[in-house]
Amino acid sequence: PELLKERDRSNPAAHRSALIRLEAARLKRNPPAGPVIAAGSTGSIPATAELLGVIAGLPNGAVVLPGLDRELDDASFAAITAPGARPATLGHPQYGLAKLIGGIGIPRRDVEEVVAATLPLALRAALVGEALRPAETTEYWTETRPRFTAGDVEQALAGVTLVEAANERDEAAAIAIALKRAVEAPGKRAALVTGDRALARRVSAELLRFGVVADDSGGAPLINTPAASLLRLALSAAFRPGDPVGLLSLLKHPLLGLGLERQSVRKAAELVELVALRGGTGRPDVTSVDALFETRLAELSGDTRQPFWFSRLTVPGIEQAHGMLGHLTKALSPLAAMRGEKDADIARLTRASVVALEDLGRAADGSLAELYAGDAGEKLAELLRGLVAASSPFTFAASEWPDVMEALIAPETVKPAQGTDRNIAIWGALEARLQDVDTLVIGGLNEGVWPRKPESDRFMSRLMKTGIDLEPPERRIGLAAHDFQMAMGAGDVVLTRSARSGDAPAVPSRWLQRILTFIGKEPATALRRRGDALLGWARALDAGEKTDFAPRPQPKPPLSMRPLHFSVTEIETLRRDPYAVYARRILNLMPLEPLIRDPGAAERGTLFHEILHLFSRRVEDPRAANALSSLIEAGRLCFAEAKLPSDIEAIWWPRFEKLAENVIEWEAGRADAVARRYAEERAEKTVVGRTGVTLSGYADRVDLLAGGMADILDYKTGSSPSKAQAHTLLSPQLALEGALLRRGAFRELGIREPSQLAFVRLKPNGEVFEESILEYNRKPRTANDLSEEAWARLERLLFHYADPTTGYLSRALPFREGEAGGDYDLLARVLEWSAGGASEDEAEG
Repeated sequence: PELLKERDRSNPAAHRSALIRLEAARLKRNPPAGPVIAAGSTGSIPATAELLGVIAGLPNGAVVLPGLDRELDDASFAAITAPGARPATLGHPQYGLAKLIGGIGIPRRDVEEVVAATLPLALRAALVGEALRPAETTEYWTETRPRFTAGDVEQALAGVTLVEAANERDEAAAIAIALKRAVEAPGKRAALVTGDRALARRVSAELLRFGVVADDSGGAPLINTPAASLLRLALSAAFRPGDPVGLLSLLKHPLLGLGLERQSVRKAAELVELVALRGGTGRPDVTSVDALFETRLAELSGDTRQPFWFSRLTVPGIEQAHGMLGHLTKALSPLAAMRGEKDADIARLTRASVVALEDLGRAADGSLAELYAGDAGEKLAELLRGLVAASSPFTFAASEWPDVMEALIAPETVKPAQGTDRNIAIWGALEARLQDVDTLVIGGLNEGVWPRKPESDRFMSRLMKTGIDLEPPERRIGLAAHDFQMAMGAGDVVLTRSARSGDAPAVPSRWLQRILTFIGKEPATALRRRGDALLGWARALDAGEKTDFAPRPQPKPPLSMRPLHFSVTEIETLRRDPYAVYARRILNLMPLEPLIRDPGAAERGTLFHEILHLFSRRVEDPRAANALSSLIEAGRLCFAEAKLPSDIEAIWWPRFEKLAENVIEWEAGRADAVARRYAEERAEKTVVGRTGVTLSGYADRVDLLAGGMADILDYKTGSSPSKAQAHTLLSPQLALEGALLRRGAFRELGIREPSQLAFVRLKPNGEVFEESILEYNRKPRTANDLSEEAWARLERLLFHYADPTTGYLSRALPFREGEAGGDYDLLARVLEWSAGGASEDEAEG
């Protein structure tokens, strides 16, 4: 308040109340000679209640009260506003009106009825009023319910339908059909009233099936429109660099023109995505993305293992990408120039944002027509003009501008100015109070929507509110209850709800439960029967011939196309997901690399592997005095080459220093038995038995022992694969490396017998320990036995796939059931066939 006073401004709510009180004072001071009528208000705002009291006291004044229940017995009506009543009493639909006429000083019996309702509507009003009577007096139901004969109930509810759908989609479809049927007769109007905007959008979409564009009073959120999303992405790219998803969304935005042909911008964006934004790690910055593109292009050109798409690049395409990035950088330069400012003015930020937005959205002919097209474009332009013209000084850090702009756009909605069907409307509760239609659908009748869950004030507790005579949150429930009671007065009413809200069961609205309880089982069944007809039509909209689920793929390519070589890391894939081997090795389908990201666990593992390999090559004796310093030096070199972000290096480097001490301790403990250490040793192609298929691979570490045998070690910074998986040969890599060692595949070592097969676990806390896979569940094996068993199993597996009748089954032995995140799982339609059960071939097998 003091800040507003200092700036000569006022709070909007206080300003509104002050104007209302000034009007009340004027009317009281100079009563008009003509009539003064106030209609439709319940006086929920204190200032409005005061104005209504003044109007009621004028010589020619009249207050028209909406939906005052004159049939409710006096004891129940008095209980609504009784001193010390429970907070739940505020949730009664008559609470606001009872408090209003009490404040005015007019007894309920003195309120005159303006127009008498027809008999069916009068019966319905009485029935609903009884059903919603205060909880404190529901014992009167035993007396009041018998007063409604079966004929009365039938007549009262003749125009009422109840739809209880299984899910939100069925509910929306049923509502759309109800609205469409209601306006088939000329001159008829229908509306949906709901506080659930998601349901409103669903119904709007369903109505489009019938060519109906509903008149939605809520409109569409401005923040979700194309022009506003382009602005938000531009601000994020300029002030929040490092997000590849946001930058790529900006590059592929349908309104991004940059003064170029849209088709050329799209092609250039796809090329930039492949070269600069996919594969590896990094934090792309829109101000330097052109340089990033050039750097990564040069790296790919010199790479011995280029991605599959690299050969498709052309010089004109690369030049086109450079040109597009130049236009993009120039367009965002007004915003990028303001980075780091601590006291940026909102008007100056807005002007820079408008300049950038228009440069981004400019068409090839220089036009901005598409950017500001339609109602959404006009609304955004209006908002931006208002911000540029803002007179009040409002400064903040420029880095907060994306959040500030989002907060400014969030409450704005876009309502179509034309092109809508005026016979079908979608309203909120406020609009429904002021208008009348022939058929009214009350949608989303679940707790949380009708009524909304009362939210406690973040700043004031219930006790504090009571102390200063403020009403608790239940007061809003009373307003919603009054809206519901008034809506039940339409000629034809359709009540709808869904049994589920999202993934969770939904609870029917308390008011619907009361009405169904009060009227009894048979009338409730009649309501549902009418609703079931709507649901039947809704389901029929999507009815079609039954289509079987896609079968589980098991392609059987000719033997001539099947691979004749594998690496040891591919064997586990061949066992677990043969279809992935088929897609990669036979169809030659290579997955796109993921978007660049911050270095994670995989990159940390690769980095530590490189450090240990470098150390093993440089230092022959880990017991030497300089061993630790040499390991630290190797770490510095590898960290420098990795070019990690400073915040990540600040975490990883201390971890490595702690790990280094334990690595040296572990190395020293086994040094006496080791004659020579081999790092990242390659196993040459070796024929597997009589299959004709060859196997090769790399071992992280092979230690030649003094007795002539060798230990094969595999560094692991994570927990996968587990010791159990390696011992049982689900993950056979280590055991197969042992078999290759016995066959002389490691050229530098010759034919050797494996002594130990083990993982070297490098834990995040710095712990280093050797985990042998030769013993599990108290079942020891020798390295020779385990290696030969793995080799024999591999031979059988390769013979299995040498049979032309054997197919490459999708997910034969998955890590986890229900998982579908593999590179080729979408191609294999895993989610579809896994929902359909086993195929005939599988059932027979």
